[in-house]
Amino acid sequence: MTVIRKSRTAQGHTSASRSVAALSPYLFVLPAVIFVVAFLLMPMVYTLWQSFTDADGLRSPSFVGLKNYLDLFTSPNFTNSLRNTLIWVVASVVLPVGLAFALALALERVVGGNFFRTALYLPSTLAAAAAGVMFSFIFDPTSGVLNAVLGALGFHSLSSTEWLYRSPLNTWAMIATYTWQSVGANLMIFLIGLQSLPREPLEAAKIDGAAGLTFTRLITVPLMTPYITISALMAAVNGFKVFDLVWVMTQGGPARSSETLAVTMYREGFILFHQGASAAIAVVISLIALGFSYFYLRNVMDKESLT
Repeated sequence: MTVIRKSRTAQGHTSASRSVAALSPYLFVLPAVIFVVAFLLMPMVYTLWQSFTDADGLRSPSFVGLKNYLDLFTSPNFTNSLRNTLIWVVASVVLPVGLAFALALALERVVGGNFFRTALYLPSTLAAAAAGVMFSFIFDPTSGVLNAVLGALGFHSLSSTEWLYRSPLNTWAMIATYTWQSVGANLMIFLIGLQSLPREPLEAAKIDGAAGLTFTRLITVPLMTPYITISALMAAVNGFKVFDLVWVMTQGGPARSSETLAVTMYREGFILFHQGASAAIAVVISLIALGFSYFYLRNVMDKESLT
């Protein structure tokens, strides 16, 4: 009987240890799951629900259905911010990505390229708000560096330009600031891509006589397509979400002419207390960003499957 009891006890300990071993991976993941649910999924669900109400943060919200979404697409402020956001997205893809790719091709062949790489990457280490404050002084119409340089060069008609107070000039001034601040990060992506390209097709093309722009267009660009796609999709997502740079430099002014979707969302929710409308804008931004993120992740997974 004693042997039987010991055997059953040993079997019980074995089964318990097996249960603990089977549960241990889930216990390690549990804190992350709780964090995601509490700080990501629940706020998303709450924002989605709030977008169907007339919430203002002062009284109990009432359900209004699709009214907030219908009001958005008939509001001149929303359509203006949507247009500005689309300009930001296109410019964020064309300027920082295109300029970074051209610089990466040039720096690959330049003597002392490490110095230039470091100099071009340093602005990307700054916060966007810091870059915005710095360029606000540069674009100042009375004491700014830009107007002073233009006047010294003889461009007197431009030396008093109000860069941040005229639309759409202010949007392009902020895009120039964003380009200066973000080109370094894209440059690093392209430099890594160029260093990881297979040598065989490059050497074969050079032997066949390909050189210059022909070599870049027919050989380098097709091989770099995954890196270009990733950088372009990341730039598009960041263009849709841009807020801090615009808020620091113009606060969406003058007369809300330079607002983006993120700035309009902030103004509606935290200044005008139209939290239902603000939540609806947040849902629109999230859906668009999720669409770009899907294509970005699919491109990354396709690239990893090829390697």
